[in-house]
Amino acid sequence: MMPKQTNRRLVIKNILAGTAALTSIPMLNFAQPLDGEQSTKLKGNINHAVCKWTYGFLSLEELCILSKKIGIKAIDLVGPKEWDILKKHGIDSSMCNGAEINLVDGFAEPNFHEKLIQNYTEMIPLVAKAGYKNLICFSGNRRGMDDETGLNNAAKGLKKLMALAEKHKVTLVMELLNSKINHKDYFADKTAWGVELCKRVGSENFKLLYDIYHMQVDEGDVIHTIRDSHPYIAHYHTAGVPGRNEIDESQELNYPAIMKAIVATGFKGYVAQEFIPIKENKIASLYQAVKICDV
Repeated sequence: MMPKQTNRRLVIKNILAGTAALTSIPMLNFAQPLDGEQSTKLKGNINHAVCKWTYGFLSLEELCILSKKIGIKAIDLVGPKEWDILKKHGIDSSMCNGAEINLVDGFAEPNFHEKLIQNYTEMIPLVAKAGYKNLICFSGNRRGMDDETGLNNAAKGLKKLMALAEKHKVTLVMELLNSKINHKDYFADKTAWGVELCKRVGSENFKLLYDIYHMQVDEGDVIHTIRDSHPYIAHYHTAGVPGRNEIDESQELNYPAIMKAIVATGFKGYVAQEFIPIKENKIASLYQAVKICDV
């Protein structure tokens, strides 16, 4: 394996030089070979995004440059301090963050409501002023609560923010995460629980982030669930199962079929790549993922 700094220099050189080097990389049978011209000829049915943290070996500036070359329109999980970088490159902030406490201390626990309401009350107007639409939030951990208690608690806290969110046309989006492997004790680990919470909050400005990887781990039945629950879903994340890595033929999900199901619902939001790349050419992995999902 190359020293990290050397590998990073080569990655950046490839980004700035273009994509011709990718033509020599073997692709999956269901993904066409990529070059600098073909990579930007996307079909337009999926609005592609990528999560900043999974490509953290690049600066946000570098990730913006790469995204533009691929045809990725937006980057997930960027806070206010870096929005100016996105705007410089004409890249959208598809899922803003910065108001949450963390993943485990969320709206299901009333003891965190005061802090969360303060944080989101400050952040919602900033998101709107910047011209963005989505702001992430979390249920937090179960802490021994049953489903009904958690639903009541979360709905009570979120309802206090809905008038402000509606006024500024910002949607609070709660991410569904698995509690089996990655986020032990996380409350919003089933789509049905999240949908019921949406119904209780009763606002179009509260919806779900359906993470395909996480929900495959905890409940499966991905396409059927998307078809049934799509009115309550504002955003999607991807990753391969098992492992949370590339969405190639090494994993069990049929991403082209899943993307077709999403398109069939009339979804106009973003699908963000959130896999953790482990292949030597991580840039090629991102190109490949976008091509796989571009149905």
